[in-house]
Amino acid sequence: MDKKLIVILGPTTSGKSELAVKLAKKFGGEIISADSRQVYKGMDIGTGKVTPDTKNSSNTRALAKGEDERSSSTFSTGQAKKKHIFTYKGIPHYCIDVASPERRFTVVQFRKLALKATNKIFKKGKIPILCGGTGFYIQAVVDGITIPEVRPDWRLRSNLSKLGVEELFKKLKKLDPKRARTIEKKNPRRLIRAIEIVIKTKKIVPPLKKESLLYPVLMIGIRKSPEKLKKLIKKRFLNWLKIGLIAEVKRLKKSGLSWKKIEEFGIHYRAAVKYLQNKITDKELIENSIIELQNYAKRQMTWFKRDERIKWVKNQKEAEKLIEKFLKNK
Repeated sequence: MDKKLIVILGPTTSGKSELAVKLAKKFGGEIISADSRQVYKGMDIGTGKVTPDTKNSSNTRALAKGEDERSSSTFSTGQAKKKHIFTYKGIPHYCIDVASPERRFTVVQFRKLALKATNKIFKKGKIPILCGGTGFYIQAVVDGITIPEVRPDWRLRSNLSKLGVEELFKKLKKLDPKRARTIEKKNPRRLIRAIEIVIKTKKIVPPLKKESLLYPVLMIGIRKSPEKLKKLIKKRFLNWLKIGLIAEVKRLKKSGLSWKKIEEFGIHYRAAVKYLQNKITDKELIENSIIELQNYAKRQMTWFKRDERIKWVKNQKEAEKLIEKFLKNK
């Protein structure tokens, strides 16, 4: 079989996961998640992680206590430990629940796991489908970008952590304006890491080295109007609250993570922490989180719009036509 890679990408709530599953069923594919937060165990509801098909006794106990099955990472964590995959709607998914939220997971680590999964899927005679919204993760695989490992400078990090997010962002903007345009400017963890890399390597983030893939790639993006996306984001976040997002954040804290560490995951996790510390009201939790998610979607689109290789579609039918043509080409 000719080796070919399909990428399904788009902003948050655009319907990537469900489309990828439908396409995998039609064309004989398996899915590799390209999401910088879904790699972490225990972060299930707030990352929009798909729910594993199989349930075990631990999962059943969680449901008996009134928890949504996705809010209990017992099953997915155990399964990830064993195979680093689980199935959703009968389709194997890779690169989900592969890291502890207590440790920093890098794009270098992701690329290694994604390429390993890709080769495994090829050996099974299947088509790998890289699906996600983390542009940097996708670029690392598609463009074969490798980033030199930069060892943590704990003294530098400690000094930077004393600065507010606005000061950190200004510092990064001065050191590397290009990276500042796409980074989550309210995420201190990513800001500090970006500044650290610039200072330690004396080069912009990231110092890139390309190792091109030896097979063709088709990149498909899901297009939604800004108005539609806003409605979907609001609906999804309200559903997350309904099925236990706040309980999930409480469990992360109980597992040993500090409030500061949870806040570093950005977007709505930051608002949830403030809510649990009684710093914001119910109304502010909802409003702040929805605004954060909408801004995140804008940043994702800013990243994707730079790549002219992406073929944008509105529905499954359009995606299928592109894939059929791609697979026929030798």
